[in-house]
Amino acid sequence: MARKRIYEIAKELAISSKELIAKLEEMGMPGLKATNTVDDDEYSLILSVYQEDVAVAKPKERQRKAKKKGVPRAPIISVLGHIDHGKTTLLDAIRKSHLADKEAGGITQTVGAYQADLHGQKITFIDTPGHKAFTGMRARGAMATDIAILVIAADDGIMAQTVEAIDHIQAADIPMIVAINKIDKPNADLKKVMNDLAQRGFTPEDWGGDTVTVPISAINNEGIDDLLEMILLVAEMEDLRADPDGLLEASVIESHLSVGRGPVATTVINQGTIHQGDCIVVGSTHGRVRALLNQKGEQIRKAAPGTVVEILGLQQVPQVGTPIEITKNITQARQIAASRSAKQATEHRIRAPLSVEDLFREVMEEQKLRLIVKASSTGALEAIHHELNSITVDSIELEFLHTGVGAVSESDILLASVVAKNCLVVGFGTKPGSKVTKLANREGVLILSYDIIYELVEEIERSLKQMVPPKYEEMKLGETEVRELFKVPGGVVAGCAVTAGKVASNAKIHVVRGNEQLFTGEIMSLRRFKKDAREVQSGQECGIRIKDFDSIQVGDKFIIFILKEVEP
Repeated sequence: MARKRIYEIAKELAISSKELIAKLEEMGMPGLKATNTVDDDEYSLILSVYQEDVAVAKPKERQRKAKKKGVPRAPIISVLGHIDHGKTTLLDAIRKSHLADKEAGGITQTVGAYQADLHGQKITFIDTPGHKAFTGMRARGAMATDIAILVIAADDGIMAQTVEAIDHIQAADIPMIVAINKIDKPNADLKKVMNDLAQRGFTPEDWGGDTVTVPISAINNEGIDDLLEMILLVAEMEDLRADPDGLLEASVIESHLSVGRGPVATTVINQGTIHQGDCIVVGSTHGRVRALLNQKGEQIRKAAPGTVVEILGLQQVPQVGTPIEITKNITQARQIAASRSAKQATEHRIRAPLSVEDLFREVMEEQKLRLIVKASSTGALEAIHHELNSITVDSIELEFLHTGVGAVSESDILLASVVAKNCLVVGFGTKPGSKVTKLANREGVLILSYDIIYELVEEIERSLKQMVPPKYEEMKLGETEVRELFKVPGGVVAGCAVTAGKVASNAKIHVVRGNEQLFTGEIMSLRRFKKDAREVQSGQECGIRIKDFDSIQVGDKFIIFILKEVEP
C-alpha cells in the first residue's frame, strides 16, 4: 500500500485533521502536519488505537467535542502572483471542471466571483485582478479573503510581482498556498522554485517546513483536484465557521454603474444573511436591496455566508472594501449615510498632509518603523537596504514590508495603509506619479523621495533621534551636612556646612539619613549671610530650603547634583 497522508486518514475516520493530529501527539507522534505521510505499520497502528479510543469514549464527551459555535462555511479564496504565471488559466480550469450549479448550455458568470465544488464541498473564489485590488479591500477594512493562492510558474520561478504578492499576503495575515504552475513545460524546475521559496523563509512542507505547495498544470488540468483538496484542508484547519442568523459581516469587492440597473455592488458574505428587501448602509451611500443576483445572473431571495452576490438598489456606487450594514428601515439608513457623507466632507476640508514628525511620533509609540522601499535599480536597492539596516537608534526596530525595483505604485500605498500608520514609503531615484501622490494623501501615507543614499539614511536617522526622549546622567557637584534647622513661614531652612565640592542654586538634591535616601528634589532657595547666593563652595556655610520637603533632621546629608544629557 502507498503511504497515506494524515488528512486522508482523518477522512476515513470521519474526523477533522486537527482532531487526528492532536490524538497522534498524545500517542507520541508530535510535530505532524495534515500533509505528512505515514507508512503501513503506522497507518495500521493509528486505525487500531484511534478506533479503540472512540469505542470507549463516553457519548456525552463526543457530543461536547463536536459542539462548536456557528456552522462551517465555504472558504473565500484570492489568487495572486506574477503576470503570465497562469492565474487566469488556473481560474478558468477550475471554472470549467468544478463550477457549482453548472448550466446545461455552458457557464455564465456575471459576478466577480464564483463557487467551485469538490465532492459536495464548496469553495468561493474572488476573481481579483491582482494584489492591488486584494490589498485595496484590506486597506478599507474588508476581511474578504480567508486563504490566498500564490501562483508561481515552474519555468520562471519567483519574480518581482511574486515577491510583492507575498508581502501583501503576509500583511493580510492569512494562510498561503503556493500553486507551482506550468509543470508541463520542458524547462520546468520544481526543485528550484521550492529552493527559492525556502531561501525567502517559506520552507515547503515536503521539506519539513510550513509552506503548502501543490504542483499543477492549469492548461492540462493537472493537479487541480489536489489544489482544491489542499484549500479545503487548510480551511478545515482554520475552522471557518459562520452564523447565518448572526450580525451581517459583508463587504464590497467590486462596484460599478450599470446602464439600466444603476449602481451595482458585488459583495462577499462572511457572516449573517442578506435578504431581498433589506435596508442597507454601505459607507456613505444607502438603499433597499431591490435584487440579489448569483453567479449565473439569477435572482435569489437571500445570500448566506461564503457566497458572493451582486446587490442592486443602492443610491450611489460604493467604494471597494466598504462594509455593508443592515438597518431597521430606510429612514435610518438614509440618516446614517448622510451623517457619514457630511463627516467625510468635513474631514477632507480640515485634514492636513501627514508630516514626518507625525509619522515618527507614531514610530516611537510602537518602537518600530515599517518601510516600503522602491529603487531605480537592483544595486541601489541592495545598497539602501544595507545602509538602513545599519541605523541603530535606541530600541527602535526597522521592518521592511516590501522592497522592489521601479516607481512607487498605488499598490505600495495600499499596502502601507493596511499594515499601520507608522509605515514610511521611500522612493530612491524615482518619483511617484500624481495618482499615487493623491492616493497617499487620501490614505494618510507619507512618501519620501531621494536621489542620494546618504541623504536618505541621514534624514531617517535624524528623524528617529529627534523623537527619542533625551537620556540624562547625574553629575555630582558636592555634599553638605545639616548642622541647624530654622523655621520660616511655610517651611524649614537647613543650616548646612558644605563638606565637599559646592552647592549651586539651580542644582538638584538627594536627602540622605544614615544609609537611606529619603527624598530627591530641587533646591528652592540657597542663601549665605541672609543673601541669595548662586553658589557656595566647600568649607563655607549656607542655608538651603528644599522644594516640597521639610522633614529634615540635624545630621542629614545633602548630595548636590545636576543632570547632564547623554549623547545617543
